[in-house]
Amino acid sequence: MFLAGFLAAGLGFRFGWYMLPEGVVFAAVFLLAYMLYAEVLRENAYLSRTVEVQKGQKVIDTGLYAIVRHPMYSATVLLFLSMPLVLGSLYAFLIFLVYPFLIAKRIKNEEAFLEKELKGCSAYRQKVKYRLIPFIW
Repeated sequence: MFLAGFLAAGLGFRFGWYMLPEGVVFAAVFLLAYMLYAEVLRENAYLSRTVEVQKGQKVIDTGLYAIVRHPMYSATVLLFLSMPLVLGSLYAFLIFLVYPFLIAKRIKNEEAFLEKELKGCSAYRQKVKYRLIPFIW
């Protein structure tokens, strides 16, 4: 998906395929998402690319984690959907629309795992209702 998205953006620019108007540049959204991602990295020392419970790990329920259960995924969805718009590529944006569905599946699997393996996860899920987008999901 990433390779196809960036190839579509680059080739679209090179060959003049359908490009979004220059006024449709979402650099501010991209920068906001990047700052949210950096904040998540600062808040949660237990982040890992793989779903695992580390020794001494506890539930993080402050900061962005008090708003949504998966703020890192929220930030990456914003990042990956704004990148092709910053590049001005409608085709790359359509390719990257797959990402939120992949993340939704990962979240469901991750929550099932953490529910079994991480003490306090169930109470946290009751306290913080939204997984990815406040007031929506």
